[in-house]
Amino acid sequence: MTWKLFSLLLEASLMTIFVSALSILLGLAFAIVLSGMRMSGNRALFRGAGLFISFFRGVPLLVQLLLIYNFLPAVGITLPSLATAIIGLSLCTAAYQAENLRGGFEGVPPGLVESAEMAGFSRLQTFVHIRTPIALRMTFPALVNEAILILKASSLVSVVGLIELTKMAQNLAASTYMPLPIFASAGLIYLVINLVVAFVGNRAENALPGLPSK
Repeated sequence: MTWKLFSLLLEASLMTIFVSALSILLGLAFAIVLSGMRMSGNRALFRGAGLFISFFRGVPLLVQLLLIYNFLPAVGITLPSLATAIIGLSLCTAAYQAENLRGGFEGVPPGLVESAEMAGFSRLQTFVHIRTPIALRMTFPALVNEAILILKASSLVSVVGLIELTKMAQNLAASTYMPLPIFASAGLIYLVINLVVAFVGNRAENALPGLPSK
């Protein structure tokens, strides 16, 4: 295993980090919307969000990626592999993060919501400025765990033609006939990335303000 081969793995890991980070952020934003739909009181929105969550939690990510990769061109939409991978990961993680957030929203002290309404906040303003920050704080450890899971699941995006860490390792192993050191190195890189995410998440959680009492 030479430094040149290891440097190619490191370069590919940057794509893994980029795709995962962007997907996590987009998924979180969509998850907040899905949670709002589930709590809106509108039956159509409630059922629509529930159907979305059930589908993307129930169907394997690999199948989701293949469906998106083949469905979009069939309806005349051609996207690069990068965009396809980000869309697939974002939709998948949004479903899981929405369920994580649901528990957080249900744990928001009712007194805070009532106080916001008495102060003249609309339902949307209360959701955005009161309920969402508290729900994020309550579910922060689960959201960090989901980020780690998405980082590992990003190894599947190679099926849509994206060259990330796992795909690069496969290509190098096939061309050099050294699968053991190459895949061991890829595994080590994944481990270091996830340890960094866990460490940063733990420090960030400790730095967040405390939750209001009920």
